[in-house]
Amino acid sequence: MTIVETQFGKVEGITNDGVHSFKGIPFAAPPNGQRRWHPPAPPEPWAGLRDATDWGKQAWQQATNDDGMLSFVFNSRNAAFRDEDCLQLNIWTKGADEAKRPVLVWVHGGGFGGGTGGTPTYAGHNLSTRGDVVVVTINYRVGPLGFLNLSKVTNGRIPATGNEGILDQIQALKWIRDNITAFGGDPNNVTIFGESAGGMSIGALLAIDSAKGLFHHAMAISGAASVAHTLPKAVEMAEGILGQLELTGDDVEKIMVLEPETLIDAATKYRLPGVGMMFQPIIDGRVIKELPIESIKKGSADGIDVLAGTQRDEWLGFTKNNPTTANMDEQTLIAEIAHNVADADDLVSGYRKIREARGADTDPASLYAAIETDRKMRMPAIDLLETLSDRSQSGYHYIFGHESPWDGGTIGAPHAIIIGFVFGTHAMSEASAKFFGKGKDADTVSNNLQDTIVALARTGNPRTKTLTDLTAYDTKTRSTAFFATPTRVESAPFDEERALWEGREVSEPFGAPKW
Repeated sequence: MTIVETQFGKVEGITNDGVHSFKGIPFAAPPNGQRRWHPPAPPEPWAGLRDATDWGKQAWQQATNDDGMLSFVFNSRNAAFRDEDCLQLNIWTKGADEAKRPVLVWVHGGGFGGGTGGTPTYAGHNLSTRGDVVVVTINYRVGPLGFLNLSKVTNGRIPATGNEGILDQIQALKWIRDNITAFGGDPNNVTIFGESAGGMSIGALLAIDSAKGLFHHAMAISGAASVAHTLPKAVEMAEGILGQLELTGDDVEKIMVLEPETLIDAATKYRLPGVGMMFQPIIDGRVIKELPIESIKKGSADGIDVLAGTQRDEWLGFTKNNPTTANMDEQTLIAEIAHNVADADDLVSGYRKIREARGADTDPASLYAAIETDRKMRMPAIDLLETLSDRSQSGYHYIFGHESPWDGGTIGAPHAIIIGFVFGTHAMSEASAKFFGKGKDADTVSNNLQDTIVALARTGNPRTKTLTDLTAYDTKTRSTAFFATPTRVESAPFDEERALWEGREVSEPFGAPKW
């Protein structure tokens, strides 16, 4: 057992193979009762010794018993583990000493509607061991308790901006700033990194004034700085969810005492028109003043070293596992792309010619997956990196190409495949190996990726002995770390596809109105 004293009380963790772990440490007061839909407050001090040996509660979200492709990753546990008192974090360190190790803070994904930082897939033991870094994973409010703007519809009587989940992340960073030294970490060398909604959170944090100085490097995985609802769209969503409950903004007392499950159920039944991902950060004018990429263009991320990128086949797994898209014909393909992109026929034709020349699949489902991968994930990452380059800031690009064995290897390198390799948990069980893969090649890719992340955290430059030629991203070389077998540096990979998006009008979210 290992005991550490924080500013709010003592915690007792466990030691395993030279790594000390502490789980379920509160970094904020419970956001329930009268604190519901308010910004997070500092945690309440406790007397005595707090047990920190087991995962804490997870944010309220829809409970699932799904055995699907990503179910084990997010570990969406049953109702006994869901609680509004969820603002807790987990720490792994090789020494609760004065070593001042680099600190890595993980922001989980889950579409801003689910997920948890407390899951074995995100266990920081292996990453902490390999890099001698302090690894922290955090929770934040998700769904309607974390991303629902009620201020407008209640005339301020409920002050929710719809960015309470992002404010939770900032509160966690403040706790880390004030307490991580006791866990052997350096509060002046903090790297934030996250995947999917976590990556989009990284993009938002790069743009928010109150987050400045709380982190020094950033890694945005499968999410960048091009996602946020406008305030009118957020108001429409709030009115729609309240409508499901037969309530209006005048029913403040009833809203405040809603059972979390009732609220989650109502949000699940409501669909915001024209939006693929309902819960997102919100341009409320206070926390987030404009689309994050626009703030970054003005210098909000200056001085922050950034690594950003995607998996090679982000949308292929979703496409193959959805009967509607897996079996689409050419007419349906064009119609689906036209919902979000101008000149859909021209774009589809361009992708088909490029992929034919490369020997890649050109059936409608494969083309749809490739185009959506770029629209939703790769192009926003490139947009972020080009923005940093324009400001002479350090941004680095990666593509993760190690393929999943799932379903006989038909989904390529899909969304979330990188997670197990970030944490070295890819083969922790048969279930994880079924999705991530196992064996010598998988282990090597994981080691190379972890070394890159540690290099970013330690120095701000992700270059390693395996990636000696990696340079900051610019529009001339488009230097890219490519994680596969072998891991290597490539110049301008998939550049023909990228060029098809230049000047093209694209609907928000996931992109600027025109690239």
